[in-house]
Amino acid sequence: MKLGFFGANAGVVSDPEAMVAVAITAEAAGWESVWTGEHLVASSPRRPPSPVPPDTHFVDQVASLAFLAAHTRTLRLGTGIVILPQRNPVVLAKELASVDVLSGGRLEAGFGVGYVPDEFDAVGVPFSERGARTTEYIDALRALWRGDLSFSGRFTSWDGVEAYPRPVSPSGPPIHVGGNSPATFRRTVLQADGWYGFATTLASTANALEAIRQNLEALGRPAGRARIQVSVTPSEPVDRDLVRRYEDLGVDRLILVRDFRDTAGGPHPERATAVLSFLADTPTTLGLD
Repeated sequence: MKLGFFGANAGVVSDPEAMVAVAITAEAAGWESVWTGEHLVASSPRRPPSPVPPDTHFVDQVASLAFLAAHTRTLRLGTGIVILPQRNPVVLAKELASVDVLSGGRLEAGFGVGYVPDEFDAVGVPFSERGARTTEYIDALRALWRGDLSFSGRFTSWDGVEAYPRPVSPSGPPIHVGGNSPATFRRTVLQADGWYGFATTLASTANALEAIRQNLEALGRPAGRARIQVSVTPSEPVDRDLVRRYEDLGVDRLILVRDFRDTAGGPHPERATAVLSFLADTPTTLGLD
């Protein structure tokens, strides 16, 4: 079982010193990866479905991962997740390829559709288009990373251009699709290298994996795509028994948080110290060191 940490750019560890300490501690303790999150803006005053208070700090994911890459050597660096329809895919392709190159090929690219209308209003993207944009933008990212000179879509197009640097791997960084909708499971099978479930339970994970299996049977897997990697952030505290039960389901990576409240608000030195202790101790506690 691979072990990842979620929230390396958010909440109580969102200042530079804490972010570096998180990455260095995680790498030294044997964690496989750290993952960032994002909400470009937050509803103020807070209102559903916004998940965080308006003063919550999310340091930009691309900047965060480039920063952490400079302080680590083996730790994989994941976006968990980029809300893809809120981005320009040509610009994002350049940014993510640059992080992958600067880190020596350690990027894991997680994408989702988003679910907070206020955020889409703020960036001028129709909320109703988020699914269609996500599907098209994944194809556009892969096309630029492959070096395709042209692309024609509903939302983005180019002709006679290419972008360097390209990712370290010719196939680009692994793409993980987050979410729990039927469309997410189709994208996972047809477009992605992995699925990322957030705030899961064993039951919800089992249901998701069954939906992915059914889509695999119905749609097939594109040629050249490897087995779908499964990553989850459990909603409940994790012990050795829960690790085993997730492993038995077919989960490849647990992306843990110490406390979901750590990802809200701003820098908090005392709680950041607790996060560092969690990072130092958890691999041994779970028998994954």
